[in-house]
Amino acid sequence: MNSEKKKVVVTGLGAITPIGNTVEEFKQSLAAGKSGIGRITQFDAEGYDVRIAAEVKNFDPSVWMDKKDARKMCRFTQFAVAAAAQALGQAGLLEPAEGAGPGDAPAQNKRLKSDPWKTGVVLGNGIGGFEVVSESFRKLFENGPRRMLPLTVPMMIGNEAAGNISMIFGTKGPAFTQVTACASGTDALGQALDLIRSGRADTVIAGGTEACIVPFAVGGFQMLKALSTRHNDEPEKASRPFSADRDGFVLGEAAGILVLESEECAKARGARILAEFAGYGGTADAYHITSPDPSGESGGRAIRLALEDAGLSPGDIQYYNAHGTSTELNDVTETKMLKYAFGDHAAKLKISSTKSMTGHCIAGGGGIEAVACILAIRDGFFPPTINLDSPDPDCDLDYVPNKAQYGEVTAAASGSLGFGGHNGVAVFRKYGA
Repeated sequence: MNSEKKKVVVTGLGAITPIGNTVEEFKQSLAAGKSGIGRITQFDAEGYDVRIAAEVKNFDPSVWMDKKDARKMCRFTQFAVAAAAQALGQAGLLEPAEGAGPGDAPAQNKRLKSDPWKTGVVLGNGIGGFEVVSESFRKLFENGPRRMLPLTVPMMIGNEAAGNISMIFGTKGPAFTQVTACASGTDALGQALDLIRSGRADTVIAGGTEACIVPFAVGGFQMLKALSTRHNDEPEKASRPFSADRDGFVLGEAAGILVLESEECAKARGARILAEFAGYGGTADAYHITSPDPSGESGGRAIRLALEDAGLSPGDIQYYNAHGTSTELNDVTETKMLKYAFGDHAAKLKISSTKSMTGHCIAGGGGIEAVACILAIRDGFFPPTINLDSPDPDCDLDYVPNKAQYGEVTAAASGSLGFGGHNGVAVFRKYGA
């Protein structure tokens, strides 16, 4: 590694997902190969070709934030605030604010132990508050503008999540929202890495969040022929990355948040360091608005750039969390990416798509998949790709089929590919390895 680069470490994790609303619940579900996909409950999907999704279940925002605050937020922001409260709590960066009681939600104990002017927020979000957009359009068309929701604009905009985290927890450093479709969460992590390395921030709350299981989004993706329709009656089997009989992705929702700090800052306050965020790489396909470059070269170069940034060679990586959407084009292209980037080592890698369990959570995917990589390093396990019963002959690498495997993981990487040709890759390594 370049000795002039500041070392950046992870000190806190937070996750709201279709397979668990805490990091430990998420980990246990990954290890068990549990599917979070089921019938859509957030609206009546009876007239749709697609009637399944990976919804977050049993989410009570009042556990994490004040009820009055929650009512002014869209669902994607509630997820992000909850995951940020988890991550900041694990990092030991929250202490009770004046007047806070022992029974208050974590977001009400909002006094930061870090310097607020050197604490930033960078979140990835692809779509924003679609439920508010949809409802306000309905009211506008049916009854005119005076019947629209008063908070339509501040609730719908994609930067609402980053702004609310900043206000609730009192961060006063840079607060950004990264919008690169399905690569947004991973790209946000890369932007946060650069903020800390540059000295513009000592601590950054970073990751991705999304909640768009609404008629407009499901209908739109359905019209693109991107979603799985074959398994409406067996939803847990619908997401089938790298399988010969895959027929599209399953829409999910989630937030995954990391607390990132400079090593110097974390060590000075005696923080428990979970992993090192070693490197990031990003490229663009310059090919097609929805389809990846079939050669896999651009995505493969993003992996190479991330490894170079981390000061690692291909053989140093034991686990790769694939974008793995379960679409016809993605999975074959990503296999080519991995062969391009890792060469002969690609055949030795453990690779999995946790989207087989969580669905495709758009910007939230990059966040929770980074969390999965850090858990793999922490606990020495390789999450499975479930439903991989009939592998595509063109997808001929080790995708950890159906059951978790165990072994030492000293370095892991996560890749995200977004509409528009965006490719982002993050590399994590065991701290001190």
